[in-house]
Amino acid sequence: MSADNSKPTKNVSRRDFLGISWAALVGILGAETAGVLFRYIQPINTGGFGGIVNAGKVDDFKRGSITPNQAGRFFLVRLEDGSFLALWQKCTHLGCSVPWVEAENQFHCPCHGSLFNQVGEVQGGPAPRPLDFFPVTIENGEVFVDTGNPTTRTKFDPGQTTKA
Repeated sequence: MSADNSKPTKNVSRRDFLGISWAALVGILGAETAGVLFRYIQPINTGGFGGIVNAGKVDDFKRGSITPNQAGRFFLVRLEDGSFLALWQKCTHLGCSVPWVEAENQFHCPCHGSLFNQVGEVQGGPAPRPLDFFPVTIENGEVFVDTGNPTTRTKFDPGQTTKA
């Protein structure tokens, strides 16, 4: 007589299999969602809006120029005295993006008609105050703008600029 040493196998029902499969899929989906959310809420440290932006070399900006920076959402103004001012492109009225109109030497808000001069002071329209600005630093001949730290103001002051 031979003895059968094999253990009896337990069959998984179709219902149990589907339940385990659904639980695994929901777990995977939850883990992926958590990973995406974690990545989304991490702050941007460098290179784009909300961090430090390298705008370029000091010599790349001629005196009296206004240069848009799309990644940082600002205009880098090089004044006639050689100093720099980084103006946020956001209108202080309702937050519309304000382009520089070279032909008129002004920023024009397309939403409600606010006008700003080269240093961001209100020249007309409903905007209640000048354009906000970002701190500018110059290191080793490179211009850096901290877009994570906008500053509101009631008027332009030469102390808001950074000397090259």
